[in-house]
Amino acid sequence: MQKIDEGRLAFSFPNNTLATKYDGWAFYRNQFNSAFGGTKAIDLIHVDSDQTWLIEIKDYRVNRRTKAIEIGDEVALKVRDTLAGLVAAKCMANDSYEKNAAVRALEKNRIRVVLHLEQPLKHSKLFPKVFDPSKVLQKLKHLLKAVDAHPRVVDQLTLDNWHDMNWQVKG
Repeated sequence: MQKIDEGRLAFSFPNNTLATKYDGWAFYRNQFNSAFGGTKAIDLIHVDSDQTWLIEIKDYRVNRRTKAIEIGDEVALKVRDTLAGLVAAKCMANDSYEKNAAVRALEKNRIRVVLHLEQPLKHSKLFPKVFDPSKVLQKLKHLLKAVDAHPRVVDQLTLDNWHDMNWQVKG
């Protein structure tokens, strides 16, 4: 299994797939991030045999959300900028791993978007459940329909409900 840590969460992906922390790529950080007055990045890219998954991770179990932008809008911007970044990396990345990963991600006929959203299981005044996942999903469906008409909002408890999402998360 390939393991990628993002904050307190540990993602495990099958060895026969590509899993990479896109927002950590040298191409994104050093070349593309400052393009167009600044860009955003999806956290993880996972390429399996059928499709490319763009995975954004939000964990609000310890810290509350402080950004003014709505979460659906934020994810949509990150998807847009990541897709543009992948096209640029395919042509311009200096790192051969990143260039090849961009090529592999873009050669798939289907792009899928996932928001991995962790919220407190126990609601409290200090850490209330901030988002209704069904409302976030509706917003993402509206904003991302040209890229993925069926995005997903999951957490550790609901990830196993999807047979085509072949990774695991612990944390």
